[in-house]
Amino acid sequence: MDHTTTLTQHINASPEKVWAVLSDIPGSAGTLSGINAIQMLSEGPYGEGTRWKETRTMMGRQETVEMWVSQADPPRSTTVKALQGGADYTTRFNLAERDGGTDLTLTFGAEVLKPTLGSKVAMALFGKIGMSITRKALSKDLAEIAAKAESL
Repeated sequence: MDHTTTLTQHINASPEKVWAVLSDIPGSAGTLSGINAIQMLSEGPYGEGTRWKETRTMMGRQETVEMWVSQADPPRSTTVKALQGGADYTTRFNLAERDGGTDLTLTFGAEVLKPTLGSKVAMALFGKIGMSITRKALSKDLAEIAAKAESL
């Protein structure tokens, strides 16, 4: 069972400035109010293989998830992956120049790897609610990325 959502935010900044914000993982806790803490697990500049632990509060619960960059094509696109609780999460960012700014499109997908009857029932019941909460959090992230890129 696959759940995917796509959001686009127009940002009045160049793709390079938007990329600078997206690829600043150590600084993302300062940019995104939804992130409580970042712990880098790899060294060097942002790119394929960059790993970190991200702590967020979702639905009143604090969760720490290990994330990594599976694809990076600066300043056009990047894909970040995470495995948590039997689900495979993929977040893809696409940057497209438009009207002197950038359209930042975020596609978030969750795929249950080993679906049990319980997880299928839970996804059916909470999938829509969970995705609506996730969409709200993601659109807030996009607005905060835009504000940061526009201030650079």
